Amino acid sequence: MQRSLDRWRSVLVAGLISLTGCASSVDPWERGVLARPEMTLDPDPLESSLRQHVFFSKEAIGGGHGVGGGGCGCN
Repeated sequence: MQRSLDRWRSVLVAGLISLTGCASSVDPWERGVLARPEMTLDPDPLESSLRQHVFFSKEAIGGGHGVGGGGCGCN
């Protein structure tokens, strides 16, 4: 009986903790801050493209950044 009570308590605590991570909606006046170029995942597309080219040239591999395909026509 004590084990099932402990299990329910842990489920309840985990549920309450997960609910605290929910964010409210972004207000219209805050969207300008989120739309700044510094907030993008890739702030400098040219530099990241050059880095990927150098990496693929050194490693003799390709993929993982764009359209998939093995080159054998099996996709």
